[in-house]
Amino acid sequence: MYVNFKFAIDFFGQIMKSTNNQGTINHEGIVQKVDDKSVIVSISVASACSGCNAEGSCSLSGKEEKIIEVSGSYNVKPGDLVTILMKQSMGYAALVLGYLLPLVSVVMTLIILISLKFPELFAGLISLAILIPYYTVLYFFRNRINKKFTFTLKA
Repeated sequence: MYVNFKFAIDFFGQIMKSTNNQGTINHEGIVQKVDDKSVIVSISVASACSGCNAEGSCSLSGKEEKIIEVSGSYNVKPGDLVTILMKQSMGYAALVLGYLLPLVSVVMTLIILISLKFPELFAGLISLAILIPYYTVLYFFRNRINKKFTFTLKA
């Protein structure tokens, strides 16, 4: 499957401005491949630099192409311009799992270790090391998490 949890975070974070009043996040893309069970869509995700006047001459501007697999059967063909939809609540869930929980884990571990009189360097390193098991668990449950992050297609 082409879509992953990290992409859901990117999708939500960069597309938040294109939400509509129905609680969905929209992004336009181009159909790359169609089969009986899914549609593969390519979208171009631009960084915050896209609004800058110097974007063309700057080497830091970041445009990325993302590949999304949308499950289901749709009446589209390769090359069609489509809109991908994701529920806004799924975006919030991705942000919580990808950013908020790790941040809380690091800060709480740091506070606990410092209050237990551990040296600051040791407390800081252990606090950062707590992210290794967290993201390892996310990695092992990635297929289960990916099933919750579904995208739909509007032609």
